[in-house]
Amino acid sequence: MAQVETQKKEGGFRLLPAPSKYENGVVKFGDREIKIGGPLPKLAENEKLIRVTHSLCPVCYRLLPAAIFEKDEKMYIRKVCPEHGEFEDLYYGDVGMYYKFDYWEYEGKGPKVPYVDLKSPCPFNCGLCPMHHQHSALVNLVITNRCDQACWYCFFFAEKAGYVFEPTLEQIKFMVDQLKRQEITLVIQITGGEPTLREDLVQIVKLLRESGVKHIQLNTWGGTFARLYMEDPDKAIKYAMQLREAGVNTVYMSFDGTNRRTNPKNHWEIPYTLEVFRRAGMTSVVLVPTVIKTTNDNDLGNIVRFAAENIDVVRAINFQPVSLTGMMKRNMRSRFRITIPEIIKDIEDQTDGEITRDSWYPIGTSVVFSRLIEALTGKEQFEMANHPSCGAGTYVFVEWREGKPHFIPLSKFIDLEGLLEYFKEKAEELKEGGNKYWVGLKILYNIRKFIDKEKGPKDFDVYKMLYNIIVNHNYEALGEWHYRTLFLGTMHFMDLYNYDIQRVMRCDIHYVTPDGRVIPFCTYNVLNDLYRDKILKEYQIPLDEWVKLHGENSIGDQVKYKRVVSDLEKGEIYKNTYKHFM
Repeated sequence: MAQVETQKKEGGFRLLPAPSKYENGVVKFGDREIKIGGPLPKLAENEKLIRVTHSLCPVCYRLLPAAIFEKDEKMYIRKVCPEHGEFEDLYYGDVGMYYKFDYWEYEGKGPKVPYVDLKSPCPFNCGLCPMHHQHSALVNLVITNRCDQACWYCFFFAEKAGYVFEPTLEQIKFMVDQLKRQEITLVIQITGGEPTLREDLVQIVKLLRESGVKHIQLNTWGGTFARLYMEDPDKAIKYAMQLREAGVNTVYMSFDGTNRRTNPKNHWEIPYTLEVFRRAGMTSVVLVPTVIKTTNDNDLGNIVRFAAENIDVVRAINFQPVSLTGMMKRNMRSRFRITIPEIIKDIEDQTDGEITRDSWYPIGTSVVFSRLIEALTGKEQFEMANHPSCGAGTYVFVEWREGKPHFIPLSKFIDLEGLLEYFKEKAEELKEGGNKYWVGLKILYNIRKFIDKEKGPKDFDVYKMLYNIIVNHNYEALGEWHYRTLFLGTMHFMDLYNYDIQRVMRCDIHYVTPDGRVIPFCTYNVLNDLYRDKILKEYQIPLDEWVKLHGENSIGDQVKYKRVVSDLEKGEIYKNTYKHFM
């Protein structure tokens, strides 16, 4: 197994060499030279500066000062490259929501150990380097670049890349061992390509579980399960059961909309895939819509209703505003660009005001709970101190009236802001030497003051659930919670136009690579030629060699999924799944 030679030790671990070096105002990254610095962008009279950060030139990657400013109740980012001119883009679609989220900003603890030597400025020194502010929360493990689809916008799958990337079991074990150096709860998402093309996928899942990974997600478009079901339902169900029993906790599945137009990728397959999961006991599915303005942003409320109708297997939705890749003119970017606030407002409008914009909170609010538990137990906790602009979420209870789902967000019956402030206050009290027993009792007694039972779900006692968890360590009620609620999340991954170095330094969604590095998502994928493509190519298997080893049927047209729409649409499972969305 190829591993990078290390140069020096820090904290008892050998540091990997930095991927680049900074000399005389220039970053040298392989045979590429990237310049540093440029003018601070000027603002007009009707523009209000919010903060200054650093960003990149979309053409040459030059590291530039950038202004984030307010205009017309929205936030924009502007930078000026001395060689390629000015670039401006929408950063955040609602200033008021930004300020609300910014209040809950926390500084992360950073990883316990860095992985690479520090030689260059962010984002040219990944990773993780000593400048990074967050430990890993979710780690992507790429196990293949083969795919059974050939989407026109994707340059990642093997045939376009010109090689196959599939790490060996030995390399996968090494990557997990690298992650364990952080001494955190390991959460890994198996991704690709399409992971189900690997015949040893069940073995890989078992390896992760045996290596100490606590939560395993499988990222898939779901077509394999539907194809197998159409061939032989028992075979499809058995495969899903094998994955679940090996250790898959959650299936993270593409789902861009509830009709043919908004979801051409897997509209026809989804009903059969969910049927397989239902019958295999795979009851934790996250639907993942990539949201594009003018394409599927009018279908978000229906996506929430679809999840509610399949709540026996669907636990969450993670809306992802599209990242715009390639060189695009500003008017074209404006046509497709959507940010977190617009998604939240669309969901409010399209659920008839049931899921209000005030229901949503930034990821950083979870730190309030982490630090309270840390203060009560004395044990260091997993925390997600992401940048306020990275993501947001809410829980909603689903109630059925006259055969239709209705949504009750937590904020309707819990004073969340008051409760969060109270938890902050108690955590500070404990840090200053307060008695854990008495503080714990006060918390249990006072929690009910923040709950308006009359406005909440009629047949579920939230206070009783919290009490049973805290006092009796009874998690049955928590299980019922998860099967009565939907978690709605949104995570906006960046692109070269809205790139913010402060966000990269706070990222907790990472990739682990065969050379032992751990790289933030928005570095790995946005600077793909410096990181993703370079690393995968280093560990490639040439296409002709792959064919010799695995046969012609393992790559190319032979593995591409071929949809027969008429067969899929005539099935009762298809008709019943979409009967409320036709």
